[in-house]
Amino acid sequence: MKHATVRNLHRDLGYFYLGLIISFALSGILMNHRDMWHPEKYTVETRPVNVGPIDEAAVTEKYAKDLGEKLQIKDKFRRHNVKKGNLRLSYEKHDVEIDLKTGEGEVVAFKNTPLISQTMKLHKNTSNWWIYYSDIFGLSLILIAVTGAFMIKYGNFTFKKRGWKLAVAGLVFPLIFLFLLA
Repeated sequence: MKHATVRNLHRDLGYFYLGLIISFALSGILMNHRDMWHPEKYTVETRPVNVGPIDEAAVTEKYAKDLGEKLQIKDKFRRHNVKKGNLRLSYEKHDVEIDLKTGEGEVVAFKNTPLISQTMKLHKNTSNWWIYYSDIFGLSLILIAVTGAFMIKYGNFTFKKRGWKLAVAGLVFPLIFLFLLA
């Protein structure tokens, strides 16, 4: 392939996917930290509740759903669990946490964070058309990387002289995390 053709392909694919690359990169960073905070949602209102002491043995899915109705939560129920003496209920737009011994807790209502929640859906979307588009995008990123590696033809910074070492280091680094630290 001619040098000018490689440069043109690299440039045009880079321009075409620029927005998607930035969106995937930002949403990927946010998803890396989703256990520390909820990047997709922000708190709108927190209200205290007191339902009285709760027997952990009585906590079933039906009990959790009934309690949500009692607390006037109307959105879709997702799940419940008991952890460290607290009952946690998760709904589409609410989270509830109640101390089993005292029955005191809070209901947190939230909304989706504009733009961030839509961007993060890129990583979660499972529709066939999006999966195929993402596959094409992934292959294009490989093509962008390969064409970029061969854009410099002369000097000390070519792929043959220096680039391959950095490329190998770039492959080894995630493997270290994958096999030694994960």
